[in-house]
Amino acid sequence: MKQLLLCTLVGVVALSAYIRHRQPLAEQPLNILWISCEDMSPRLGCYGDMTVSTPNIDRLAREGIRFTNAFCTAGVCAPSRNAIITGMYQTSTGGHNMRTLVNTLAEKMGVPKAYSIVPPPNVRAFPEYLRGAGYYTTNNEKTDYQFEAPPTVWDEVSNKAHWRNQPKDQVKRPFFSVFNSLITHESQVWMRANRPLRVDPAKIKVPPIYPDTKTVRQDMARFYTNISEMDDWVGDLLKQLEEDKLLDKTIIFFWSDHGDGLPYVKREITDRGLRVPLIVRFPDGKFKGTTRQELISMIDLAPTVLSLANIRPPKYMQGQAFLGPFASRTPRKYVFAARDRMDSEYDRVRSVHDGRYQYVRNFRPDLPPYMNVEYRLQQSMMKEMLTMRDAGQLNAVQMQWFKPSKSAEELYDVQTDPYQLTNIADQSKMAGHLKRLRAQMDKWLVETKDLGGTPEKDLIRQWWNGQSGPPSTANPIVQQEGNKMVIKCLTEGASIGYKLAGKDAAWRVYQKPVQVNKGEKITAVAMRIGYLKSAEVEQIAN
Repeated sequence: MKQLLLCTLVGVVALSAYIRHRQPLAEQPLNILWISCEDMSPRLGCYGDMTVSTPNIDRLAREGIRFTNAFCTAGVCAPSRNAIITGMYQTSTGGHNMRTLVNTLAEKMGVPKAYSIVPPPNVRAFPEYLRGAGYYTTNNEKTDYQFEAPPTVWDEVSNKAHWRNQPKDQVKRPFFSVFNSLITHESQVWMRANRPLRVDPAKIKVPPIYPDTKTVRQDMARFYTNISEMDDWVGDLLKQLEEDKLLDKTIIFFWSDHGDGLPYVKREITDRGLRVPLIVRFPDGKFKGTTRQELISMIDLAPTVLSLANIRPPKYMQGQAFLGPFASRTPRKYVFAARDRMDSEYDRVRSVHDGRYQYVRNFRPDLPPYMNVEYRLQQSMMKEMLTMRDAGQLNAVQMQWFKPSKSAEELYDVQTDPYQLTNIADQSKMAGHLKRLRAQMDKWLVETKDLGGTPEKDLIRQWWNGQSGPPSTANPIVQQEGNKMVIKCLTEGASIGYKLAGKDAAWRVYQKPVQVNKGEKITAVAMRIGYLKSAEVEQIAN
């Protein structure tokens, strides 16, 4: 029995240890709302881009904090979102290849068409900590995290999930609600091509990385129009908060998962592919209308939300809180990013950015910068650029993307070269910056245990212990001790959930023995991220 107790408590320790650090909440804790969009750089009025009107997001900026140096950890959605939900670099969890859950297009390399990554056993999707602290968590409906989330993460996850859906017969809980808009996604440039435009293509400012053609202007006008329509959606969410009299009780985050869904931006890990808008609005006017310029990595979102909920972020998280009682006293000096497999195309690139200078390391300099990703060939301007390339109609700047190979190292001064067109790594006056950033990269690769050097199929083999499929989570063990039920699981790192018959629709997060009445039925389930979910185990109290 002693050995059983020692072994089986592992699945609970990681969660309960940090919930114990939770500070006393106010009588009415603040709600937290995440409003996220996809594939969008800071192309907003509040960031100085007046191409299209964005009054609702601009309002959030006027009433909150506008962060000007926020960077994601990948230039594409699933690896970026893996880092956001875990508070860790995707290269540390194994979530660095795009994408793992559906249609990886990597079967030719011996990789399963769909699989969940298996991060270290102590890693959680951070909303589980919020649920353990009493929050009602909902996601409508983006879960592109490179793994199937355990049933303990969300009270509700669907395209109907909403803070309004709390059970009416239960005590009202503070909520953490996620709403994600697809409107600005890369795919919507071609899927919304026939909708009316809200911006004149002739007034678009075409960046030097693109040829100035009718097709390019049309696609960019479509993209800006989508931003305007997304802003309408943001306005509707704010209206719902106001209707529910919750605007003055809710902290609002607005952010994007990576840079623009346009060619030579999305999937890149230079500044233009990584820099994103980030706005945080407090309900009491705190920090109203302020701008903060410190470096923020999107892995900092998870610990920041926990901090705002008065939960001490777990030590394994590589992100650091930038708001709340557990905010780091030491600002970031650097932000890091990675690019690995993109659909069917393999590469390995890493970058480090200090706010002005960005260092890029190409582990495969023999490969061209351009990756022939089939998905984006649906975009008209992408197809036109390839046609013009083949016809010799692109200028030297536009042809940089299509070079036959890359430099092993790149260095850019983003302040003077915002499109990262001039590699200054070989300039003698830059030797000091090159040496400093190179050393930071070396250190980061080691400290974060970067998995990018391990072939994807070998990672999967390790995770699955050489078997043909993922391991199964051990069934939970439910034992009655007096008037309480103790639940354990032999699988290291498993999250444990339970339901009381007639009381619970969603799984509760198990943290400590559950008090039960005679004849009451409890049902338990367990799941480690990346493993198959256990069977459900029932027990009736004596």
